[in-house]
Amino acid sequence: MAKVIAVNAGSSSLKFQLFEMNDESVITSGVVERIGFEDAIFTIKYSGKKEVKTLPIKDHKVAVHLLLDTLIENKIVDSLEDIKGVGHRVVQGGAYYDKSVVINDQVVAHIDELKKLAPLHNPAHLTGYYAFKEAIPSAGAVAVFDTAFHQTLEPRCFIYPIPYKFYEEHNVRKYGAHGTSHYYVSQRAIDLLGNPEESKIIVAHLGAGGSLSAVKNGKSLNTSMGFTPLAGIMMGTRSGDLDPSVLDYLIEVVGMDMKELITMLNKESGLLGVSGVSSDFRDIQQAANEGNERAQLAIDIFYRRVIAYIGRYFVALGGVDAICFTAGIGENSAFARKGIIDLLTDAFGIVLDDDANENGSGERLITKPESKVKIYVIPTNEELVIARDTNRLLEL
Repeated sequence: MAKVIAVNAGSSSLKFQLFEMNDESVITSGVVERIGFEDAIFTIKYSGKKEVKTLPIKDHKVAVHLLLDTLIENKIVDSLEDIKGVGHRVVQGGAYYDKSVVINDQVVAHIDELKKLAPLHNPAHLTGYYAFKEAIPSAGAVAVFDTAFHQTLEPRCFIYPIPYKFYEEHNVRKYGAHGTSHYYVSQRAIDLLGNPEESKIIVAHLGAGGSLSAVKNGKSLNTSMGFTPLAGIMMGTRSGDLDPSVLDYLIEVVGMDMKELITMLNKESGLLGVSGVSSDFRDIQQAANEGNERAQLAIDIFYRRVIAYIGRYFVALGGVDAICFTAGIGENSAFARKGIIDLLTDAFGIVLDDDANENGSGERLITKPESKVKIYVIPTNEELVIARDTNRLLEL
């Protein structure tokens, strides 16, 4: 079996994991941050070691060459030709792709066309693709789309109640996001449930960005993010769902323009906007414990935005077998999990296992046997999904 590298190129970052596919072990992983700055940060982990460098990195091409040179210099691989496949995470695949695909000229054209739906992400993904293609021309390339898993949504779930021509002529519809994570976590939940023929699962991907999904029999039925990742629950700096008339009011009364509003909704709202403390849930929890009322209010709103979607998806699924917590907050904050579950306990008949929630680690069940709904913590692994799809599609 071959070595495959999973790549996630952001607007100013490059995350990576190199896998040995015969046993799906991680050979090395890391991230290049602050690309485009004089004080960019390159972090790499391998053989039980962690190295961090601060240096100028002009662009993604430089970042890719830095990574690949490091692999050779540290003998992490003997030759770049050992890497047979490069899997690229792509945020927006639109309605074109319901699964991962080998990248060709048409795929590149589609990713470029869809940059209007993901202006910070799709151009960076293409930059990463070109940089790896130039550096390792012998390696095949695969695109793994964040939106693909949610292409099973039916029109009644993805069409917005605005004039239909905007969907027909301009592709305005719900696309969702975090699909690779929702796929991985829901599939692990099905495994943990014993692989039943029918299953009803709610995935709560809660991090700096957050989304929920209703997954029925392994397929996405609905999801909280929409046309862009701004929709849905309250997040670290994103507002989530909002009455659109608020925007008109702020334009007319405050004098803001639309660009200012979109920046505000994406980068200055959510937990940060309400608390005035931080976008990091840990900082907000500490501030609330110290008596900060706005921090506590931010937590209370966050919990209620999450349970509103859980309740909505419970009805859509006709019940639920398991609710799964994943991503930064979902995986690491016992405090947040308990706060959310406590609000669901009476309606859902949940019996939380406090010890498993607070003291356990990794993938685990955190409810007692008598609980009517199973609650799991399942660490997401989007990179492994990317590597598996790359290995499969390239037939390595």
